[in-house]
Amino acid sequence: MTGDITPVVVRLKLSLLRNGLRQSGGRRAAYVASAIVTFLFAALQLIGLIALRGHAHAASVVVLLVAVLALGWAVMPLFFPGGDETLDPTRLVMLPLRPRPMVRALLVASLVGIGPLFTLCLLAGSVVSVAHGGAAYAVGVIAVVLALLVCVALARAVAAANVRLLTSRKGRDLAVLSGLVIAIGAQLVNFGAQRLGSSGLAQLDPAAEVLRWVPPASAIGAVDSVSEGSYGRAVAQLALSAGALVALLAVWSRHLTRLMTAPDGSTLQTEGSAVRERTSTGLARLLPAGRTGTVMERSLRYIWRDPKTKAAWVTSLAIGLIVPVFNAWQGTGSIYFACFAAGMLGIQMYNQFGQDTSAFWMVALTISTTRDAYVELRARALALLVITLPYATLVTVLTTAMLGDWPTLPEALGLSFALLGAMLATGAWTSARFPYSIPQEGYKNVAPGQVGLAWVSIFGGMIAAALLCAPVIVGTILLNASESGDPWSWLMLPAGAAYGAAITLLGLRLAAPRTARRLPEILAAVSRG
Repeated sequence: MTGDITPVVVRLKLSLLRNGLRQSGGRRAAYVASAIVTFLFAALQLIGLIALRGHAHAASVVVLLVAVLALGWAVMPLFFPGGDETLDPTRLVMLPLRPRPMVRALLVASLVGIGPLFTLCLLAGSVVSVAHGGAAYAVGVIAVVLALLVCVALARAVAAANVRLLTSRKGRDLAVLSGLVIAIGAQLVNFGAQRLGSSGLAQLDPAAEVLRWVPPASAIGAVDSVSEGSYGRAVAQLALSAGALVALLAVWSRHLTRLMTAPDGSTLQTEGSAVRERTSTGLARLLPAGRTGTVMERSLRYIWRDPKTKAAWVTSLAIGLIVPVFNAWQGTGSIYFACFAAGMLGIQMYNQFGQDTSAFWMVALTISTTRDAYVELRARALALLVITLPYATLVTVLTTAMLGDWPTLPEALGLSFALLGAMLATGAWTSARFPYSIPQEGYKNVAPGQVGLAWVSIFGGMIAAALLCAPVIVGTILLNASESGDPWSWLMLPAGAAYGAAITLLGLRLAAPRTARRLPEILAAVSRG
C-alpha cells in the first residue's frame, strides 16, 4: 500500500463511529447524551478558566489541571478499551503498512472524537488564563498543539503496549472496575475541593512548581514563563514537551512493529504444554482438607477470576477504607467509623449462591444432607474471613492511629468483629431464603424481575445484623457511661470476637436446613441471569 494513508484511516475512524451508532437507538441516544454533557462541561470549564485570568494562583491551577488531564488520557485505554475500536492496531495486521505512516495516520485519526475536542477546550482555556501579551499567545498556540498531541500519543502508546491485556479476560476485568475508579476519583476530587476551600489555592503552588517541568503540563508552563518574561525557561519547557512527544511516538512505533510482525503466542504450543498434573500451590496448600478446603479455594478463585465478583470485592475494600480514613484525616471522624469496613465486607456473604449462576447444579448435587449444607456454608464463610478479618482489623488500627485514640481500639475491634459475625450469619440465611441471579453479561448485578429480592436480602439482612449486634453495642455504651469503665474496656475485644463467632455459627446452623430443603428453588432463582 503506497501513498498517504492518513485520509483513509480518518475515514475509517468516522465509518466505525457512524456504523456503531447505527446499531441501536439506545446507543445513539447514549452517545448524543454523553456528547451534550461533555460539551456543556467543557464550556463551563472554559468559562471558569477564562474567569481565572489574572488570579495570583491561576498558573498553578492550570498546570495541575493539564497534568490530571494527561493522567486521564494515560489510563483511559486501560479502563475503557472499547471506547475506540482503532486503539487495537492488530485489526490492521493483515495490511501491508509500515510503522511510520501508520503512526502518523493513527495519530491524526485520534484527534477525531469527543475526547480530543474536550481536551482542546481545556487547553485553550488554560492558555487564556495565563497568557499576557502577544508573544505569550503565540507560544500558547504551539503549547496547545504540543499538549494535545502528547496526550493523544500517550494514550496510543499505552494502548499499544497493553493491547494483549486489553483483549484478554483481565482487560475485561479492568473495564468492569472502571466504575470503581471513577467513584474513588470523585471522592478524592471532593476531598481535595474541601481542602482547597478551607485553606485556599496557595497550597497548590509547591506541586505546580514541579509539574510545570513535566510534559505536557510544561507546555502550558511555558506560556506562563513567557508572560513573566522568562523566555529561556519557556524554551526549555517547550523542548521538554516536544521531546516527550518524540519519545512517545518512538515507543508507540516500536510496539506497533512488534505487534505487526511477532506471531501470536496463543497459536504457539510450547514444549511440554500437552497435559500437566494439577497440583495445589500457594494458598491452596494452607487450606484444610476435604470439602471445606475445596469450597474455600473455589470461593477465593471466584473473587480473583470472576469480573463482577472481583468488582464487588474491590468496591467494598476501597469504600470500607476510604470512609473511615478520610473522615479521620479531616479530623471529623470517629474510631467507630472503622466498623464501616466490616459492614461493607460482610455484604459479600449475601447471595452466596447467586455468583454460581446456573453452575450451582454441580454444588446442589453434592448436598444431600443438612450436614453437607452446613459444611458448604461454613466453608464459604471461612473463605470470606480469610480476607475480611485481617482487613477489618487493619482499617480499625489505621483509623485509630490517625485519630490517636488508642484506648478505644479494643472497643472498636470488638464491635467490628461482632458486626462481621452478625453479617455472616444473616448473609448465610438470606442466601438460602432470598437468592437471586447475577447476569454474566452487561453491567447489571441483578437479573430482571429479581430487584425486589435483592433489596430484601441486602437491606433486610443489614438491619437484622445491626439488631443482632445490640448486646455488644449496649455493652460498649454502658462501659463508656460508667466512670469505672475504662480499666475494663479491653474486655470488649474478646467479648465482641466471641459474640461474633457464636452468632456466625448459630446463623450457619439455622441456614443449613433451609438450604438443604430449597436446593431446586435456589437453582431456579440463580439460573435466570
